[in-house]
Amino acid sequence: MTPAFAPRTADASDAIPVHLLDEGDIEARIAGWRESGQANLADWAEATKFTGKAGQVQVVRAATGQPLAVLAGHGTPATRRRGRFATAGIAAGLPAGTYRLECDLDGPALEEAALGWLLSAYRFDRYKSMPPAEALLLAPDGVDAKRLEILAAAEFLTRDLVNTPASDLGPDALEAALRDLAEAHGAGVSVTAGDQLLTDNFPLIHTVGRAAAQAPRLLDMRWGSEGPTLTLVGKGVCFDTGGLNIKPGTSMGLMKKDMGGAANVMGLASAIMALKLPLRLRVLIPAVENAIDGSAFRPGDILPSRKGLTVEVNNTDAEGRLVLADALALACEEPPEMLISMATLTGAARVAVGPDLAPFYTDDDDLARELSEAGGRMADPVWRLPFWDPYEALIEPETADLDNAPSGGFAGSITAALFLRRFVGEGQRYCHFDIFAWRPTGKPGLPKGGLGQGPRALLHTIERVLLA
Repeated sequence: MTPAFAPRTADASDAIPVHLLDEGDIEARIAGWRESGQANLADWAEATKFTGKAGQVQVVRAATGQPLAVLAGHGTPATRRRGRFATAGIAAGLPAGTYRLECDLDGPALEEAALGWLLSAYRFDRYKSMPPAEALLLAPDGVDAKRLEILAAAEFLTRDLVNTPASDLGPDALEAALRDLAEAHGAGVSVTAGDQLLTDNFPLIHTVGRAAAQAPRLLDMRWGSEGPTLTLVGKGVCFDTGGLNIKPGTSMGLMKKDMGGAANVMGLASAIMALKLPLRLRVLIPAVENAIDGSAFRPGDILPSRKGLTVEVNNTDAEGRLVLADALALACEEPPEMLISMATLTGAARVAVGPDLAPFYTDDDDLARELSEAGGRMADPVWRLPFWDPYEALIEPETADLDNAPSGGFAGSITAALFLRRFVGEGQRYCHFDIFAWRPTGKPGLPKGGLGQGPRALLHTIERVLLA
């Protein structure tokens, strides 16, 4: 599906007005309606005891039952800080029709309201038919409608990829999805797969994926010929059994989403290309399945890497950092002006910040500040965690250069980020996101399932930092 605003007709007054009303402001609005000859709105608000509480919706109807207007609660500043995309909940409960917002919002708040309405249209209907969203919104004056449609489409792409089970989205299908994205925007794709990974010096990617039915591979997409350079690296573990350190069933059930880093990177790339940003983009995705057969790698193995560092395997379920390591090393052989990695890397990050926040790591304070501000502006919450240098010793075993899973269990997200940083060039502007890419429970505009975490904040930051 392609998220879009309703086509704007010559007379927008034909659209049904949605009055977005703050809690505590109703008495003044009722008085204003009576003074302006809209007694029907005032009567309806009083009869239904409408308060403007967040999530409250009343459809004002004519005697024939035809909807004339909508009263929609926008809550208070305090309740709005506790959630996003209030308009998505409004849209979900409305009858079919074309609507327009009547509100006092502007700037980022108006953009969030319009984007939330678009996101309410998401349906994952590949395996089960679902009714389409029929409450269409006219793009409010003061927003860049095309840009918001592109952002929503990028989010839909990410969600669809994450929601698709591994039976239909293994390394083969992930490669096909990237090729489709590239073809849509005139990008080029090269692939290194199977034993060619060993020939071309990607030993960690090969080792992690060699036990699976579908060959491991490194996907490499390039787009753009002018401007600053940006490289995105996304973890594409299409399913993660845990390898020989096999996960229990309760932990394995969601592992179709272990390619959520790749899905988020692809969503971000789709927005960059659709917006035709003046930069040179590279996307690297190590696409593998961490499976089990006689060739599976083992705890205690010491593995070579593209960068020359050796890695002792203390847990085969810490495989994501291994495939990312080779991809990051490749990325830094042509050092980009900005390097970003995204991965569903650690459960420790979920314990630290829960499922809503996207934690990120960077040594660049200016970049961190821009990202934090962008997260708030773009309704895409992020949170900085530290590259804590004193923990470097935790990833240094006695028998190899690096340990992929330090014992003890403390600071698991930080030690994983430090591990990745070892494969990044000195002085490289780098940011790593340790995301969940999943909603365990649904909310308006944020249904249960696959989720984009960080791409909108990153897009805004890229424009401000690389393209200012």
